[in-house]
Amino acid sequence: MTLTLPDETIAPTGPAPARGMLHDTWVIARRGLVHMKRQPEALADATIQPIMFVLLFAYVFGGAISVPAGGNYREFLMGGIFAQTIVFTAFGVAMSLAYDRKNQAVDRFRALPIARGAVLGGHAVANLIKAVLPIVLMSLCGLLIGWRIRDGLVSALLGYLLLFAFAFAMIWVGVLLGSVVATPEGVQGIGFAVIFPITFMASTFVPTETMPGFLQTIAEWNPVTTLSNASRELFGNPSTAATPDDPWSIAHPIEYSIIWTVAIVVVCAPLAVRAYQRSVAK
Repeated sequence: MTLTLPDETIAPTGPAPARGMLHDTWVIARRGLVHMKRQPEALADATIQPIMFVLLFAYVFGGAISVPAGGNYREFLMGGIFAQTIVFTAFGVAMSLAYDRKNQAVDRFRALPIARGAVLGGHAVANLIKAVLPIVLMSLCGLLIGWRIRDGLVSALLGYLLLFAFAFAMIWVGVLLGSVVATPEGVQGIGFAVIFPITFMASTFVPTETMPGFLQTIAEWNPVTTLSNASRELFGNPSTAATPDDPWSIAHPIEYSIIWTVAIVVVCAPLAVRAYQRSVAK
């Protein structure tokens, strides 16, 4: 008697054709989303941390910080919290790639008949979907503490679209970081040493006018500052009024943020793909 196994249990004897880039990318992305669901503690950076920053600065430091042009500091704060959290998007994809390299999941992916680029694309899609979560939570938390959208629905949608686009750009920074640094511990150390200070040397929590001269210059050209100001402008929230002496970045925060978004993708995406290919070839 001949014993036959069900079709799904038969191991392939040769390379199977890829089912298409979009299909394979979504399979990897769904894997990342399932991991997030099964390990909710890994979502602390997208859930607990943004809410903590909103409540901490709104209720603890808010009374000591004033907006030069006047207005509600809590509304001023939200643009900065949005920008900071979006920049931290790079951490998620970098940690995911580092864990996959550490537990040799990347090697198993290479043995599968999947499209080239599906692994990076899947990580990018999963973390792009993940980026929506803190934006929603922060918006709800902001509404509870008094934040309001005051410039109409169209401007608000453009504000969210700008944040979403910048998150996509930061994902490529994360891919590059996760491809260059081999361990999750190294990613976390370098990320906090480089990315974390950048989000504070900006108008994230305080106006740039309150900073020392040299630090103010850095903050004025920091894309985190302009992303914060662009969000405030599009949401109709109070921000530091531009003066004739301000640099172009401060006078045109939306345009400057878009330029940075495109530049990060154009520069970091090919470098990230090349670095990833070298890391998995070792």
